[in-house]
Amino acid sequence: MINKLVEKIRKTGAPVVVGLDPMLGYIPEHIQKAAFEQYGETLEGAAEAVWQFNKGIVDAVWDLIPAVKPQIAMYEQFGIPGLEAYKKTVDYCHSRDLVVIGDVKRGDIGSTSAAYAAGHLGKVQVGGSRLSAFGVDFATVNPYLGSDGVKPFMDVCREEKKGLFILVKTSNPSSGEFQDRLTDGRPLYEWVGEQTARWGEELMGEEYSYVGAVVGATYPEMGKALRRIMPRTFILVPGYGAQGGKGADLVHFFNEDGLGAIVNSSRGIIAAWKQEKYAGFGPENYADASRKAVEDMIEDISGALKER
Repeated sequence: MINKLVEKIRKTGAPVVVGLDPMLGYIPEHIQKAAFEQYGETLEGAAEAVWQFNKGIVDAVWDLIPAVKPQIAMYEQFGIPGLEAYKKTVDYCHSRDLVVIGDVKRGDIGSTSAAYAAGHLGKVQVGGSRLSAFGVDFATVNPYLGSDGVKPFMDVCREEKKGLFILVKTSNPSSGEFQDRLTDGRPLYEWVGEQTARWGEELMGEEYSYVGAVVGATYPEMGKALRRIMPRTFILVPGYGAQGGKGADLVHFFNEDGLGAIVNSSRGIIAAWKQEKYAGFGPENYADASRKAVEDMIEDISGALKER
């Protein structure tokens, strides 16, 4: 799957992933009203609003981008109906030939980790059948439990040709409480980056590994160091836009070939219609606002890469 991701980034010229992380506050009133008229102000109604909102955005941006990243928590909060909306979103994105990164941040050991891997990336045995549950192409994984927590995911990735993004240095302000702690004279995130690169050597694609890393856009100097440590690791970069990252901050996440990283923006795109810059589109044309936000993001990152 890493080969497909690289191919689609080359084809679109957009190292961009749209985070499909819907909150009801992002969803225009007319969409919520239609969903509530059909299902009432229920979990089912909320899930329907989320699904229709997502569909509108995907229809508006699918031709510009290589991938999407739905954050499962935004769906889980609505219970089983929310998970059904998550699955419908994943399947619809696949119908548009988009790579789907399931932002699930799983991390456990043994049979539990194997079950997470089967459910999100692989197949589960049901009698004489092997069935796909969520069927995403990549999953985010917390490496805190060590190799015992990561290897079961790698086994499924090897079998299914799927991929991982390991949390190495996250974009949130308090990430340094643990990730920046010195261990044998070096910050912990560097040790995690080195181990991620070693795991990646076991699962290589044509140019990059199936085992990628998450490194926040809000820490560009750390990203520069981790790029050296993980030269053949694809980096998923959250924190663009709403969290403060911008194109000029991101050049060190990329290799000289212009590849090696894909930058995520979530509310900066899906809630673009609520920003002053795109307010002229209005709630009825929220998806057009999202498309313009994607175009602006691509221009920002591409321009920064050309100038470096």
